[in-house]
Amino acid sequence: MTASLLSSLTAPGATARPDALVVAGRPCGRAELLGAAGAVARRIGGAASVAVHAEPTLATVVAVLGGLLAGVPVVPLAPDAGPAERAHILKDSGAELLLGGEGIPVDPAEHADHQGPEPDPEQVALILYTSGTTGAPKGALITHRAIAAGLDGLADAWQWTAEDTLVHGLPLFHVHGLVLGVLGALRTGCRLVHTGRPTPEAYAAAGGTLYFGVPTVWSRIARDPAAARALAGARLLVSGSAALPAPVFRDLRALAGQGPVERYGMTETLITLSARADGARRPGTVGLPLPGVRTRLAAEEGGIGELEVSGPTLFAGYLGRPEATSAAYTDDGWFRTGDIAAIEEDGTHRIVGRASTDLIKSGGYRIGAGEVENALLDHPAVREAAVIGVPHEDLGQEVVAYVVADGADERELIDFVAAHLSRHKRPRRVRFLDALPRNAMGKPQKKLLPDA
Repeated sequence: MTASLLSSLTAPGATARPDALVVAGRPCGRAELLGAAGAVARRIGGAASVAVHAEPTLATVVAVLGGLLAGVPVVPLAPDAGPAERAHILKDSGAELLLGGEGIPVDPAEHADHQGPEPDPEQVALILYTSGTTGAPKGALITHRAIAAGLDGLADAWQWTAEDTLVHGLPLFHVHGLVLGVLGALRTGCRLVHTGRPTPEAYAAAGGTLYFGVPTVWSRIARDPAAARALAGARLLVSGSAALPAPVFRDLRALAGQGPVERYGMTETLITLSARADGARRPGTVGLPLPGVRTRLAAEEGGIGELEVSGPTLFAGYLGRPEATSAAYTDDGWFRTGDIAAIEEDGTHRIVGRASTDLIKSGGYRIGAGEVENALLDHPAVREAAVIGVPHEDLGQEVVAYVVADGADERELIDFVAAHLSRHKRPRRVRFLDALPRNAMGKPQKKLLPDA
């Protein structure tokens, strides 16, 4: 996989553009990038693993590619990780070196040829740490083969080619920004513009054909009509890492001429589902399985159940945690995502939410929090919404909504949802907040919501 991935750096015409890669305003050609990565590979060769201080810089891209060249697993470190999280990841991963930040500096101007052997496809390329919502973050082992399968599947679904210019400003320590947003560009051979920060102004000025963003990014662009209209020339907009609110989808469709393609995946699975560039795009849906991926619903009831997946993009297990790895799989080898989904007649998937927080059992009904949240977001006064189930002595759980809204009261919002969905799905209570707690990817953190 590494040879075919990096072959785009030396393919005919690869040296023709000195700005084939632009990160936070700094341009770099593919041959220059390969030479700088070669210098890193020579320096780290033989290490068990290396950590990379993953700032949105060209040096980070060079460091990660150096690890791929050398066959050394790379551990991306969030630049804003707190001392305890940082210490845990460095110790747990066994990283022998730290590149960037307070560690060994990486100079993109260095150059060296690397003549080492091509890594085995089953070798670990990345150790990506989970968010730690159920304990200390776990290191997911991502192989070269899994990355290749995932990127090739997305290239097929999105008609992604070397003729594209990919634009994004996402962090470089997770699947979306690093695997899709950097390695995907290198594997397809397309031009990459990383904007440093994902501001509407930066996206509007980049002139891309393919744009990646998380819902927070797209929401801000939708609220900036000039920026949204500037994307009208793009071939494809892609949203991921969290559910895109239906009103944002519709606003972008009106302003930019298209609603974003949504896709679904996890750290442990990479991307497994996506709407296609040439297929239907419907708000709240995440499309069809990528090539080689299979899906099924466990304990299905009322049309929804826990999504389980199998296929070539799955991780090789949690580092040093065989019991956690075993628990993540069913007896017949399917990965338990922990997400609740519905599969429509044409095979299109909808993600309703997390089994642990978003499947609400109220009065004998199974209710997906995401469906209620989208209904609330359709109200013109509501800017943010999070829905949870709270223990109730009669119903088992009652639906409680937390919203950021201007000019709407509780009864109005309850009645609004009841008029749009089945009445049993309406919130029984609504709490008003100034803002929802969110993580670095913009996902609402429901466990941090105040007590209902």
